[in-house]
Amino acid sequence: MARWLPRTGDLSRFLQKLNRVKTLEEDMMETSFNRCLSTVDLTLLGIGGMVGSGLYVLTGTVAKEIAGPAVIVSFVIAGFASLLAALCYAEFGARVPKTGSAYMFTYVSVGEIWAFLIGWNVLLEYMIGGAAVARAWSGYLDSIFNHKIKNFTETHVGTWQVPFLARYPDFLAAAILLVATAFISFGAKVSSWLNHVFSAVSMGVILFILVMGFVLAQPKNWSAQEGGFAPYGLSGIMAGTATCFYAFVGFDVIAASSEEARNPQKAVPRAIAFSLGLATGAYILVSVVLTLMVPWHTLDPDSALADAFYRRGYAWAGFLVAAGSICAMNTVLLSNLFSLPRIVYAMAEDGLFFQVFSRVHPRTQVPVVGIVVFGLLMALLALVFDLEALVQFLSIGTLLAYTFVAASIIVLRFQQQKVVGTAPSGCAQPSAEPHHSPSAGEMKEYESFSDKLQLVDREKSKEQREPGQLKAVFEPYLEFLSDFYPGEVVTVAVVTLMVSAICLCSILVFGNTHLHLPTWSYSLLLVLFSLGFFLSLLLIWAHEQQRSTQTFQIPLVPLSPALSIVLNIYLMLKLSYMTWLRFAIWLLLGLLVYFGYGIWHSKENLREPRAQRVSARYVVFPSGSLEERLQAVQPSAQPATEMPDAHINDCKR
Repeated sequence: MARWLPRTGDLSRFLQKLNRVKTLEEDMMETSFNRCLSTVDLTLLGIGGMVGSGLYVLTGTVAKEIAGPAVIVSFVIAGFASLLAALCYAEFGARVPKTGSAYMFTYVSVGEIWAFLIGWNVLLEYMIGGAAVARAWSGYLDSIFNHKIKNFTETHVGTWQVPFLARYPDFLAAAILLVATAFISFGAKVSSWLNHVFSAVSMGVILFILVMGFVLAQPKNWSAQEGGFAPYGLSGIMAGTATCFYAFVGFDVIAASSEEARNPQKAVPRAIAFSLGLATGAYILVSVVLTLMVPWHTLDPDSALADAFYRRGYAWAGFLVAAGSICAMNTVLLSNLFSLPRIVYAMAEDGLFFQVFSRVHPRTQVPVVGIVVFGLLMALLALVFDLEALVQFLSIGTLLAYTFVAASIIVLRFQQQKVVGTAPSGCAQPSAEPHHSPSAGEMKEYESFSDKLQLVDREKSKEQREPGQLKAVFEPYLEFLSDFYPGEVVTVAVVTLMVSAICLCSILVFGNTHLHLPTWSYSLLLVLFSLGFFLSLLLIWAHEQQRSTQTFQIPLVPLSPALSIVLNIYLMLKLSYMTWLRFAIWLLLGLLVYFGYGIWHSKENLREPRAQRVSARYVVFPSGSLEERLQAVQPSAQPATEMPDAHINDCKR
């Protein structure tokens, strides 16, 4: 039976394949896309991606069914959590100006399988986002015509009584997606121009809503007679926060567009900051206005703002709001259809997804195949699915992407910068895989001569600390950690931090409700997991990190990304079990695609050294002079011979 078990070497190589990272070229500004977008273009893309159906539909839905007027607090918390994630995206977007967003950021720092799963979920995120906005767009247009479109469809086509599916097929939502797909295929400049027009109208309507809404505000709508400010309590506020994340998913369109930005190192961080700040302010103020105009429990979830003006006797204002909201939703549709094909392109370009999606049209310089195929899939989703089910599904994919991007920031910040170059013939190139360093007193084996020289240099010059090395002030107390390869301890600490965060948030969410833990065990588990989280955080902080003045860097690393990880995990656990079930099914489908296609066609396979080409290995002993430390060790299958000095000198060069 033992012969059927995988050998240790085969298993090790398989795990290395799963965790290999993407190697970036030296010139990251080189691209097949057209770098034509300015800071203003990116900012308006971000605003267009965030201010749409979330503002005109989600505010009313969350206020009536989940949080009440405390939807304001939900948006504040969601905005803060999104800010932490947005700062991580800003650093990555400036540092790695390549399309792919969270997928690319995870691939260059964490590993291939994790990047694929994030990219797989981002695909679903954008498809659901576009479909949900299209249905909201259809509902608002229908409300302008007194629901005549809905009544006509139900009468002549029929209705469905299936869970998670819409009551009737929404042909109007599918049609608007097909029209938007056609415009997006014309190129980035056309998409940006359309977004400018719709964004200008949307911002004008928002200003009107705020001015007119505060004039019609009635503070009694927050009184106890109407249910109070927070009728669903803290639990409702946090549940509303998880759903409100749908409102802020649009800022990652800026990171996805960084390969088409003229100056991504400056434009991407600025655009993310400006767009997220403006969108958060708009959501908070509109929520205040909406819940003060009419009692929260009487809101119409399908068209809350327009219906509120109708009921206050301003029919013309309601018509204006409905028309403006359609323009805002058009910007979100453009944002989703703009980003999705570029994520697919990045995955296909790396060999992890079907190569047909990596084709770029020579004239428009956009991935037309991806635009058309996924535009059709969006239209199909909008045709048959219910908006609320789509929104819940969207939140979990977004939160997972935010979590991995935050973890990637920590890992990458404490890693040495990788330089891609061509080594002389016959010299082994540095492997992208992490080297596992044995404890003190054992010899350390490296595949490349450059790795060995770096180790000798570090031992000879302790005052020059590289990223991932233990800080000098902590070395007397944590000397046993100095023997590990730079960044290795940090990677383990990040994994420990995430596990502690998952356990901590699970106790907070399920400890009293589902697990019914007694007070002493509930408190003890909270203390233990909190201790594990903070100890991991301190261990990461005790190491040197990269310092760069050329591009934007998120402040307070590792604290800021760690807080983002905790908030994202907590909000994910607040989602319903059916959302998790659908998410698990989607992940299983993604694993089938990866193991059936991606792992075999990955371009990183071409960078991996072949075992039969290894002519020598170098062994570094923990003591002795430089000449004593360097020994050529031949593979076991070959006779032991001395390594020529000329070969060593060639590798040194």
